[in-house]
Amino acid sequence: MTIEQLNVLAAEADAALAERYAKIDAISQANTEKVLDSFRNHRVSEAMFMPSSGYGYDDKGRDTLDAIYADVFGAEAAFVRHNIVNGTQALTIGLFGLLRPNDILLSVAGKPYDTLEEVIGISGEAGNGSLADFGVEYRQVDLKPNGDVDFAGIEAQLCERVKVVFIQRSKGYLNRPTLSVTQIGEIVKFVKARSNAYVVVDNCYGEFVETSEPTAAGADMIIGSLIKNPGGGMAESGGYIAGSRRAVELASYRLTSVGVGLECGASLGQTKSMYKGFFFAPHVTAQAIKTAAFAAYIFEALDCEVEPSWRDDRYDIIQAVKLGAAEKLCAFCRGIQYASPVDSFVTPEPWAMPGYSDEVIMAAGTFTQGASIELSADGPLRAPYTAFFQGGLTFESGRIGILSAAKELLKVMQ
Repeated sequence: MTIEQLNVLAAEADAALAERYAKIDAISQANTEKVLDSFRNHRVSEAMFMPSSGYGYDDKGRDTLDAIYADVFGAEAAFVRHNIVNGTQALTIGLFGLLRPNDILLSVAGKPYDTLEEVIGISGEAGNGSLADFGVEYRQVDLKPNGDVDFAGIEAQLCERVKVVFIQRSKGYLNRPTLSVTQIGEIVKFVKARSNAYVVVDNCYGEFVETSEPTAAGADMIIGSLIKNPGGGMAESGGYIAGSRRAVELASYRLTSVGVGLECGASLGQTKSMYKGFFFAPHVTAQAIKTAAFAAYIFEALDCEVEPSWRDDRYDIIQAVKLGAAEKLCAFCRGIQYASPVDSFVTPEPWAMPGYSDEVIMAAGTFTQGASIELSADGPLRAPYTAFFQGGLTFESGRIGILSAAKELLKVMQ
């Protein structure tokens, strides 16, 4: 395929996706209204952007942002902190907050994301401080081959010792569909009818993709990273936990210490970017979803297997493209990197990243290091050599990145 033919294909994609783009914009509009209403209801003012130091007692900006997150996400309580280093740490805080020795952690959407393996104790050395080291047992129920939830399998595993039922909303590095809020709500209802377990959702990549979050469907806790959707491309670090008042309280004791919880924690001048990012988040997320849909059309036309299809509804910002060979995966990532605003001259190479069982290649020419809401792509070097693409602060730049990836892939294919 020539460059001219690729440009024609891009125009065809935009025409075919026009209705889909409009639907994405409507979701962004609804979520923006929800965020704006919460800002106004909580009387956000410039004074809330002022930094606190030391213990951070009575930090009005910090506490109000917590309340806004809870409000927008349909939760009883929440906390958001700039010093949570990534989504994995946020998940660790939540899981260690709820689980105790002899409890069972039951994952019901297959294996969690790779970086949680050592946290749980599935991999890594004994004695490092995993949940397994503290006597927490791990069990797993996979999704059915067609991606449906295995309710019979969940029921067979539920018992009094199951303290946390864990749901990973997004696909992570698995070749399976992302779960919708409706599907998660069905799991919550099923579990609550048979158990007193907390239902915890890894909500990474899913915020603002729909008009509600899993907490609104009854989940006890949702957890995510600010350098993904809710940071809106503005927050430079951080994570959040939202959910029921008791679950969030227990998590707060792992964030700081028992008895201190959310009373302490200086904002150190980071609050303004977190407020601004959350305000931008619905729109920026929509830009990323449009980019993903555009990618699905282009690479499906290039005879790649994609998930989801450009015709499908979306429940996270991730687009999976199965490339079938290591050199194709590397070419895809090179194309994304070349089209990035930062470090475009860098050639990404696979490497042994901490927390991953396989070498991983990552393309991320981002303003904030590792920010998945910006134009990025990554994937483990293992069959079927899937590129997991996400982000795009603007659809225009995301579109350019996708076409750059297609050009690099075509060089390898020809």
